[in-house]
Amino acid sequence: MILKVGLTGGIGSGKSTVAGIFKVLGIPVFDADAAAKEIMAKDEELQQAIMRTFGDEVYAGGQLNRKLLAGIVFNDAFKLEQLNALVHPATIKAAEQWMQQQKTPYAVKEAALFFEAGTATDLDYVIGVFAPKPLRIHRVMKRDNVTREEVLARMSRQIDEDIKMRLCDFVVENNEQELLIPQVLQVHEALISKAGN
Repeated sequence: MILKVGLTGGIGSGKSTVAGIFKVLGIPVFDADAAAKEIMAKDEELQQAIMRTFGDEVYAGGQLNRKLLAGIVFNDAFKLEQLNALVHPATIKAAEQWMQQQKTPYAVKEAALFFEAGTATDLDYVIGVFAPKPLRIHRVMKRDNVTREEVLARMSRQIDEDIKMRLCDFVVENNEQELLIPQVLQVHEALISKAGN
């Protein structure tokens, strides 16, 4: 039986960078964010539910207007919960199907909200990616071309980073001072060993 490994961290921590290293090591990675975006683009039933909840304009011209939807949900905790309640079940199902098809000793599911969504219990191990808050804010502002306030609003929807890291089985420091590859290799070797037992 394959080990199911979660990869998590706050917004701007560098989860995707760490996921990329696992891919180079031959470990399959399920990107929950990318899967959710694809499902929101292709699943007509889900699109109808999103339009009923947030208005037809979020799919104006048949395409999801991400910026409009983000503007709605990241400023309102209840609306974010409504969106997650629609999108998470479909994404979780897609991840489970994907995981069953993998043939490696372990496979990685990358997602920001395992603990917040209560889905960490389905995993054998969780890897946390940690970066200091000022660095994360800077990265997201640059990456998404958003204001500091917008980044802080998104961060406020995630549990405290220190608490999140204490809940993880492994922590990778992505602070631009420690080398990432040796840390990921160490985790990789530990997981291969655990899969062998």
